[in-house]
Amino acid sequence: MTKEFTLWIDAGEQELLEWSNSVFEAGGDDMSPGVHCGEAYVSVHREAETLEEAIRSAHITLAKAGLRVIRCEIDATQSAAMGIAS
Repeated sequence: MTKEFTLWIDAGEQELLEWSNSVFEAGGDDMSPGVHCGEAYVSVHREAETLEEAIRSAHITLAKAGLRVIRCEIDATQSAAMGIAS
């Protein structure tokens, strides 16, 4: 099942094109990189048995790309499916 969430990252001084290429080279073809109000993020659409498994594997992919995860935002539909109140 596809799990959807957003990981906000510390890209340092790298420009979007530079760090997004690193993400794809590390295997993040299910990630959509972007920048919002100066903050770097990747929207993730990852196949996994559990949301936790998806987040952990996406974190590993970003670490391979040399990026550090700052925070994770879980889509409301994913939260509802897990029984987490919004």
